[in-house]
Amino acid sequence: MKKPIHGERRSAARRIRARISQGGSRFWRCQDFADLPPQAVLQTLSRLARQGTLRRVRKGLYYRPHQTVLGESIPGTSDIAKETLRAPMHPAGLTAANLLGFTTQNPGRAEFATSADSSPATMPEAWMIYTRRPSNRAHLSEKEGALLEFLRSRARWSDLSPDETRRRLLALLRESDTDRLVNAATKEPPRVRAMLGALGEELNLPASGLSRLRKSLNPFSRFNFGPLRGLRSAEGWQAAHAPL
Repeated sequence: MKKPIHGERRSAARRIRARISQGGSRFWRCQDFADLPPQAVLQTLSRLARQGTLRRVRKGLYYRPHQTVLGESIPGTSDIAKETLRAPMHPAGLTAANLLGFTTQNPGRAEFATSADSSPATMPEAWMIYTRRPSNRAHLSEKEGALLEFLRSRARWSDLSPDETRRRLLALLRESDTDRLVNAATKEPPRVRAMLGALGEELNLPASGLSRLRKSLNPFSRFNFGPLRGLRSAEGWQAAHAPL
């Protein structure tokens, strides 16, 4: 005999409560319970918010607090922004350069880049977000995404000498998943592909990855490498002799 609808909802509610109880302090959405009846999920999350177990942050987004010595935990504005955006964010500009060790400067406004079409409505005032970056960055680590942003800016935020900048970049690339980077770079501006190719040649990356980058470039174009003009393979990767 089929279980009555109200019985199914009670069962779903118990499972939702159990998961939230075991999940600790974190954000919750209806999508986190995709295996359960949508109406039961909506009703249970709403009920838990009224009871104080969850805090409703915005429509469809809830937060499970935990107790601290100062009372219940409160999600930070930056955490809410990341949850609202629902797309990977990577450091950009001076924020990326600082993370990667090219400068000790901290920007007045933290800079991030994302593939999302628009910035989150609850974005912290101290943030600047660049949108519509290539979606195939999704699987990059924080540092790998920052590396692509650093190349986008032609290493302009480095406080190191050109030679030190080159050595630092090579060291960071050795620690990275270069296959992932090459795959992501194929959707980046041509100058990023060219600079990554020149760096990859110095690292002796597999010929298949270098070939993908080279074939993606217009052979008649020349690119401004900025401080990276001194790369040994820069000319072979179409670096301009002087800033464009």
